[in-house]
Amino acid sequence: MSGAALSIAGPRRTLITASLMMASIMQVLDNTIANVALPHIQGSVSATQDQMAWVLTSYIIAAAIMTPLAGWFAGQFGRKRVVLISIAGFTLASMVCGLAQSLSQMVLARLLQGACGAALVPMSQAVMLDINPPENHAKAMSLWVTGVTLGPIIGPALGGWLTEDYNWRWVFYINVPFGILAFLGVLSTMPESTIKRSPFDFFGFATLSLAVGALQITLDRGQLKDWFNSPEICIEAAVSATALYLFVVHMVTSRKARFLDPGLFKDGNFMAGCAFMSTVGLVLFATLALLPPLLQDLLNYPVVTTGLATAPRGLGTLLAMLIVARLAKLVDARLIIGFGFAMTAFSAWQMTQFDLQMDMATVIWSGLAQGMGTGLVYVPLASVAFATLQPALRNEGAALFSLSRNLGSSIGISIVETLLTRNTQIAHASLAEHVSPFSSVVRAQMPAGVPGVRELAVLNTQVTQQAAMIAYLDNFKMMLWLCLAAIPLVLFMRKADSRSNPEPIAVE
Repeated sequence: MSGAALSIAGPRRTLITASLMMASIMQVLDNTIANVALPHIQGSVSATQDQMAWVLTSYIIAAAIMTPLAGWFAGQFGRKRVVLISIAGFTLASMVCGLAQSLSQMVLARLLQGACGAALVPMSQAVMLDINPPENHAKAMSLWVTGVTLGPIIGPALGGWLTEDYNWRWVFYINVPFGILAFLGVLSTMPESTIKRSPFDFFGFATLSLAVGALQITLDRGQLKDWFNSPEICIEAAVSATALYLFVVHMVTSRKARFLDPGLFKDGNFMAGCAFMSTVGLVLFATLALLPPLLQDLLNYPVVTTGLATAPRGLGTLLAMLIVARLAKLVDARLIIGFGFAMTAFSAWQMTQFDLQMDMATVIWSGLAQGMGTGLVYVPLASVAFATLQPALRNEGAALFSLSRNLGSSIGISIVETLLTRNTQIAHASLAEHVSPFSSVVRAQMPAGVPGVRELAVLNTQVTQQAAMIAYLDNFKMMLWLCLAAIPLVLFMRKADSRSNPEPIAVE
């Protein structure tokens, strides 16, 4: 352990951590906080529902493209400069989003938001690993994970409250004061990493960006365009696959500087960690995408009540943070990861027991279990994935690690939204087959004996609600089996050793 890392202790380390967490929470919060405000934004900018999808899509695509670039920027200009520019750009873009008067202004501002904020999460993780000795990495990652996981969880509730009690513009304005505080905190306390300049691999960046960007567009617009029945989706998927193939071939065969170091893909722990992170992103964000519409559309929960019902998921994550940092010193991290996935699977099983007459306690307990399971997976996973990775690769590794989570969440949301729509239609058709004038249930809905328009409409509404609930349960079952299938992958990871990679990246 170098003296540079050990010298960052006490109040200074605390201030660095607080500033980085503030910046990270801002970035991940904006993945979900704008969702509930979309109907209000739509009216203000006079846009269609199809056009409003670009308010979310533009942010996600820009962040996905720029995330891999964060590592190269950090090597060229130093982490501190990259983080400061990212915070300043993100804060300015948030203000522009709040001031937007048209759809084009909003989309451009969201593009700038996503591009500037992309470096915040991976750089904060890399810095947290470097300013803490290896024996404290689990504790440091528990703090980092708190911000990364709590942001998407509290986003819908916070967005709903701001939109309902104030104005949709405050969904973006709220970033400004926190952005200023984070900027000043980083400026005054954060050390600079060693600058290691390298040539820019334009071909590698272009092909990877094209692959990721085209994949994000495919996932975001697939359900709207009926997937591969649409020429647009076929073209976008083909572009993504071709660009990815060219990137891999270039990375393996090029003798010049490469955008991503092949050494990243030779580290078994890191690659297994990325696979796990994709699964965590899929399960966590897919659940966050399913629960609000379930509670609001089927159970008629108000927006604020929906936020309160889903908030215990964040409490479960916090409880896991308190446990896992101490537990990691006593128990093999791989066992903790396996147990965390088992608990996440248990929470998915609890969700398969949902029904239209359930009370809020059912939602709260399942969310609490999932929050604990996610926290137990996330913290040791972030430590084990980087335990055997060379410190010189941490910048690129952190960017790729975050990209894995983002892609997993995008894929998960696309899958569950598609299955929800299709399974609702299938279940509705199946239930409708059993609706007959001779059924006692149907007779109860038509006391006069003659089915009128009102009675048929009420009956169809009930059938649709039941069909939608069946479709939700099918999605929760899929996530249950996915979590169980991920547990054996723990065997492919090597045990983390606190002595691994004792030297952090030098700081000034």
